[in-house]
Amino acid sequence: MSYNSHALLIIDVQESFRHRDYYQEHYLPDFIDNIQKLITAAKQEGIKLVQIFHTEPEGVFSKSSGFVKTLSPITITPDLVIEKTRHSAFAGTALDIWLKENGINELTICGIRTEQCCETTTRHASDIGYKVNYVTDATLTFDMQHPDDSSLSADQIKHRTETVLSKRFATIRSLDDAISHFGD
Repeated sequence: MSYNSHALLIIDVQESFRHRDYYQEHYLPDFIDNIQKLITAAKQEGIKLVQIFHTEPEGVFSKSSGFVKTLSPITITPDLVIEKTRHSAFAGTALDIWLKENGINELTICGIRTEQCCETTTRHASDIGYKVNYVTDATLTFDMQHPDDSSLSADQIKHRTETVLSKRFATIRSLDDAISHFGD
């Protein structure tokens, strides 16, 4: 694989989430370790880094909040920064154009939230012709309450996301497998 044909999409890894009522700190340490390893390995292999921020007109996702910045202590030196207002990083942005202009046809997805913007971007990317790798170990989500008062743990949500994406929209890769794949 030519390094020019691959990009790592780092989706919504931003301080905004620390200020939501559903935020759960106990999931953060493993996520931070895993995503930083993935980012560092991608950079070392010459993989393009695309940092994507979710923005909204008001609240903690507004640029004026000061929270639309990289989640601390993660460090990223992106090749491109995209701001989006929808779940898919492709909807209403120039992402697809930039990827095509740079000859990129394979994407690796990581970021926040597993079942929302990461999954939606994965499906969209697959639908428009990209080969997609999904690194669940480098995604973050939180426990969720169902309307019937039952709940799903973050691990259950991740399992569900892998189930629906696998062999349809993406190749599910462990952190180590994804890093190894960068060198292919």
